[in-house]
Amino acid sequence: MKRLNLRLVVCCVACFIVAIASSRASGADPTEDDYYRIVEIPIPPDITLEVGAVEWMPDGRLAVSTRRGDIYFVENALSETLDDVTFKKFASGLHQIFGLSQLDGVLYATQRPEVTRLLDTDGDGEADLFETVSDAWETAGGNYEWAWGSKFDKDGNIWVILTLDEAGGTSRQTSDFRGWCLRINADGTVLPTASGIRSPGGIGFNAVGDAFYADNQGEWTATNALKWIRPGAFTGNPSGNVFYSLTDVIGPRPKDPKNRSRIMTEANRIPEFEPPAVWFPYYKMGQSACGVICDAKGQFGPFKGQMFVTDQAHSLLMRVYLEKVDGHYQGACFPFRAGLSSGPVSAIFAQDAQVNSLIVGGTNRGWGSTGRGAFSLERVDWTGKIPFEVHEMRAKSDGFELTFTQDIDPKTAINVDSYALETYTYVYSSGYGSPEVDRTTPAITNLAVGEDGRSVRLYIDGLQEGHVHELHMNGIRSADGLPLLHPVGYYTLNYIP
Repeated sequence: MKRLNLRLVVCCVACFIVAIASSRASGADPTEDDYYRIVEIPIPPDITLEVGAVEWMPDGRLAVSTRRGDIYFVENALSETLDDVTFKKFASGLHQIFGLSQLDGVLYATQRPEVTRLLDTDGDGEADLFETVSDAWETAGGNYEWAWGSKFDKDGNIWVILTLDEAGGTSRQTSDFRGWCLRINADGTVLPTASGIRSPGGIGFNAVGDAFYADNQGEWTATNALKWIRPGAFTGNPSGNVFYSLTDVIGPRPKDPKNRSRIMTEANRIPEFEPPAVWFPYYKMGQSACGVICDAKGQFGPFKGQMFVTDQAHSLLMRVYLEKVDGHYQGACFPFRAGLSSGPVSAIFAQDAQVNSLIVGGTNRGWGSTGRGAFSLERVDWTGKIPFEVHEMRAKSDGFELTFTQDIDPKTAINVDSYALETYTYVYSSGYGSPEVDRTTPAITNLAVGEDGRSVRLYIDGLQEGHVHELHMNGIRSADGLPLLHPVGYYTLNYIP
């Protein structure tokens, strides 16, 4: 067996070298598809699968919910040929299901009005008992009153984030706890957890179990962002803060932010305010951030522990590196994989850590996307090849440290002309979104390549607290002469170490 594995490794390395040589001979640099292939899972023509959430069952079936209120079980979604994929309806008649999570083999759905436990009591493969776990919030019938649910956390809670309703571009707190996160235990216990939410598109946990959600541009939300739900925190939009009158669990109502201020000015003034961990600059990094997923097992190449966020409007995946500075999360976002066939909303990695696949479900009805399909269920499969990418972008007191997924060419890495850096921030206001403002152009004063041959230290004069630092690295090459697959990163520097 050991000899067989060694031969397999040798063959794989040889094939990789041949592939690289062939691409060089043709003059073509590798593309995203060389590393992460999109595979369409066939959907029966009689099923409208406008995907809202996905979840694995213990027996390997994939549960898929829809905005129309159906739940299907999909078998063999990870098979090589997909010839044996089957769909079976498990439940119907629910309302806009944007969360699925299983506990001890029982499926729970976060739908617009409640968290529901679904049971198949007679064993026919269809749910026949629907139990309300919690309906602690209300819905008044507004178009945007969605509820997004997480997987179960280590304490047996589903984290539910409640979208503010919207009319004419203005958020409204039409019913109880709109703009809040509630933790719902499987026993029905409800724990109000955080305020300040505007219009989320998904929620997930990082590798250590902290919860993050993707919020979307609007009032008090300058552009799309990944935000940490620190229990007891206020995350930015004060429209739902009227509901502090309904609970004293997380303390008194925070002070209101000052209109047309700046994020870090208000974060320093309001103790409860947790600033966005990562801004996704509008258009540059999509327009509608949604699903949040962490590669906790290292199934997506060299990015173990990092997070991925879908963008529904631009039909793509973004990658996020996070670190903690002064007790707060912040970090950088990078482009990752474009070309999904509809608007990706929810995603989940394969159960088996040895299977390098991410399942992505999408929909675009009423929410336009660059992917023209009305809905989709796809796999993004890592091919086993390592792309040349920035691995991490870490903040330092006097610059940044970049690490890379492959050895770098030191001549290009220490050439200041290989880089272009600018910063900007946003107006924090009750208006809808914000342009990029307060631009600066810091100077890269020195560069040093690490002894590991895979890192570069950038010494910078003019770091800007509270600004996005947009770094282009078009001139950097790998030791093998490859350009970066994605030569740009956006670091949200809320706190300078």
